[in-house]
Amino acid sequence: MTVLHVASDHLRRLLAACLHLARAFNEWYLGASTRKERGLKLLREWLSQEQLAQFDANNYFEVIGCHSGKRYRICQGNGANIVELDDHARPTTGWCFVPGEHLVAGDVMAQKIALETDERGAPEKANRFTPS
Repeated sequence: MTVLHVASDHLRRLLAACLHLARAFNEWYLGASTRKERGLKLLREWLSQEQLAQFDANNYFEVIGCHSGKRYRICQGNGANIVELDDHARPTTGWCFVPGEHLVAGDVMAQKIALETDERGAPEKANRFTPS
């Protein structure tokens, strides 16, 4: 085996390893975007027409609690994104649902379902704060 043949073989292996790393990085980088897009797509499918219009216009939507009839505003984001509203749409109490793992905003905003179906149980899993 010649020196040129050994160098060529080594270069081929090095290029194959670089290509493998580039593909892995590309999948990781694009995967985050895909998860975000899927989360927002799923959220949009669960929103009513009125909520979807609010979300598109303001990056938030409002839900009515199933037990108390209270109104909550869910803002786009991963935490400290829920505020309870008074009769004049002023924030009174903030709620921060902290998931056990990293979720994209669309998945976290599914708190809508919790407030609309188990309003009494939902705040048990949340931290309370005073909105500004």
